[in-house]
Amino acid sequence: MGEFVDVCLGFPTVLFGGALVVVVGFWGLVLVGAADSHGPGHHGADGGHSMGHGGSHGAAPASGDGLAGHGHTGHGHTGHGHDGGAHDGAHDDGDHSADSGLLAAAGLDGVPVTVVFSLLIALGWFLSLAGSAALNGAGLHGPGRAVADVALIAAALVGAWLLTWVLVRPLRRLFPYELPPSRADFVGRICVVRTGTVTSRFGQAEVTAPDGSTAIVQVRRPEEDTGGPLAAGSSALLYDYDPQGEFFWAAPYEDPAAGPPPPGARSLT
Repeated sequence: MGEFVDVCLGFPTVLFGGALVVVVGFWGLVLVGAADSHGPGHHGADGGHSMGHGGSHGAAPASGDGLAGHGHTGHGHTGHGHDGGAHDGAHDDGDHSADSGLLAAAGLDGVPVTVVFSLLIALGWFLSLAGSAALNGAGLHGPGRAVADVALIAAALVGAWLLTWVLVRPLRRLFPYELPPSRADFVGRICVVRTGTVTSRFGQAEVTAPDGSTAIVQVRRPEEDTGGPLAAGSSALLYDYDPQGEFFWAAPYEDPAAGPPPPGARSLT
């Protein structure tokens, strides 16, 4: 037992051991619900709402020209805040894309980054432990042992990557990738006007997303539109999205069958 502790606390195993303590602590937080096991950049079955769907349970009022809120009325998720602009979301998406690109280049994509790094660290620690025990048994000392320790670090890193690469393949089936929600999901859907009127400069409406949640979005109406009025409570069709102004173009909608359609219904034309 004493020899095992000496190897664990000796160089280079102690380097991997410190990282392993962090990994164990992280998964301990996951078990008690204080951390997300998927980590950033992975959109699995839980969905990563990083494309401007902000707010939390219920629709939130908008304060800018962006998508004001995407309240998950039928889910247990807490939305990610969005203060009317796309800058924070774009920055996060860029960071996540960079992380995903590095993992893809290493052949380790398809599973959450937390799982990848946990495997790398745990396997690296085990290989370093086994290698250090072998070097101790060989009786190496002095400069020769220092060179062997450096070589062991490199070998443990390469070995951990190879083993993780093998293990990631079957694990990908457990973490199916899903596209994150996008504002484009609302184009072609029916909304309900929530402001007194909708003009080319102002207007808000409530729309139901494909997943059943609701959101308050910014809507505009072309000045040349000669259709019926867009007053509070009336139905409108979101037929296009302006990414620069962060608003939807809306047009009056009338159900030829029996009055206005329910929120979220799609136009048949």
